[in-house]
Amino acid sequence: MKVKITKPDSTLYDGEAKLLQLPGTGGLFEIMNNHAPIISSLRRGVIRLVANDDQEQTFDIRGGVVKGQQNDLLILVQ
Repeated sequence: MKVKITKPDSTLYDGEAKLLQLPGTGGLFEIMNNHAPIISSLRRGVIRLVANDDQEQTFDIRGGVVKGQQNDLLILVQ
């Protein structure tokens, strides 16, 4: 799935991923390929991303939102 993680002043990640773990305001949740459409708020925490080549990356965030549909995710963070 296509993932873009953006801050107001920079892009943290723009590429493909097979798994995202996000700190939602209601608790941690994961998004994988073919996930149902989603819009959710994010709290302070860590985004864990697993790329298609199994490389893992983490991003510390202070909050944000995620919007996704048809394997295209946009994550706006602080």
